[in-house]
Amino acid sequence: MTVKNLEKKNEVDLLKELKEKREDLRHFRFGLSGSKTRDIKDGKNIRRDIARIETELNSRKEK
Repeated sequence: MTVKNLEKKNEVDLLKELKEKREDLRHFRFGLSGSKTRDIKDGKNIRRDIARIETELNSRKEK
């Protein structure tokens, strides 16, 4: 997910994407505790995507 892609989306789509990413992070954490997850980098990437979406939403509120 790139910043340019986020800039093109409207606020409703960003909120939907944020909800999906948070759900993915929740599933990742449960998979991690159950030893089902092998790739630890996925969690880091999901958290970064969440931060990018939140940053874009906050920058739109300031305008």
